[in-house]
Amino acid sequence: MVNEVFYPQNNGEISDSVTQNWTEQALECYSIKCDCSRCSLRNGGYSFKCQMPKVIDILINSTGIPKFA
Repeated sequence: MVNEVFYPQNNGEISDSVTQNWTEQALECYSIKCDCSRCSLRNGGYSFKCQMPKVIDILINSTGIPKFA
């Protein structure tokens, strides 16, 4: 098995669909201060470079800091 990391082929742009609302994954990432070692997806075997810290920055700038219930 080859351990390769795949980087998105999107010229660094983040999809609008993931930057419009606070998703459960975005809330988790925000709550753990983007600490990938604590992420629930960490052991998922994904072969891509996480873009969530960029998504969090966009969400904070566009919708504000999330309100936790």
